[in-house]
Amino acid sequence: MTGIRIAIAQPRISTDARENGKTVRSLMRKAAAGRARLVQFPEGLLSGYAKEQIADWSDVDWDAVRGELEQIMALAAELRLWVVLGSAHPLTPPHRPHNSLYVISDAGELVDRYDKRFLSNTEINHFYSPGFDPVVFDVDGYRFGCMICIEINFPHLFSQYERLGVECLLLSAYPVDAVFEVKARAYAAINCYWVAMSLPAQTVDLMPSGLIAPDGTYASQLAGKSELTITTIDRDDPAQKGPLAHARPWRATAVKGDIYRTRAVTDPRSRDRTTI
Repeated sequence: MTGIRIAIAQPRISTDARENGKTVRSLMRKAAAGRARLVQFPEGLLSGYAKEQIADWSDVDWDAVRGELEQIMALAAELRLWVVLGSAHPLTPPHRPHNSLYVISDAGELVDRYDKRFLSNTEINHFYSPGFDPVVFDVDGYRFGCMICIEINFPHLFSQYERLGVECLLLSAYPVDAVFEVKARAYAAINCYWVAMSLPAQTVDLMPSGLIAPDGTYASQLAGKSELTITTIDRDDPAQKGPLAHARPWRATAVKGDIYRTRAVTDPRSRDRTTI
């Protein structure tokens, strides 16, 4: 079998980090039972998300968050499963936390952390400290990148990941409007890579979580109150030959511009844009 199986979770986020950790571990076991190599969770899942489960950082039991994270890391090693987990990441007081995605390897190691770079007005002024770097990592020969929620409104982040060779962008979010889905599908088709959307159960009325293929169609979606979907990403899938083998390489060539500059013409009818 070619490709890589990934699981996308759509759990309900509670105000209790211990309850959230229990939910994560249950879904990890289900992902592993379904032969997934990676499981992705929504924005803010472990700690709770500011403005929704969290009104003030003093409400958060950081020892509980850390303890749950350690248990999740240990289970990742036991299951041989990669985990991408949304949570606030505490900094040294008085600095506000990052809004992060922890990247945990199948050896149970925290190999990287994506810190949300573009924060909303409320987030930057009241809740979080910004990050500044993209994060990419490889699993079984496939390259993944990370992004969080409102960053969907910044196209250059998506094109940056395309240039970094990402084949699947893990977009974890807590969306507030249905147009979010339209944007995600457009970015998948424009950049010719998969976009995996992991969203909380609280936003299922707006859109379900799922995996969007490089042609902008859904490869998999969660139905109803389902908490997990598992599907295969395969760069050799004949259905994705157009986007992957033709459109993506061509667009990279087009962006460089040489193919156009070498065909520039010297013609007065070209220079004069008022002539008919």
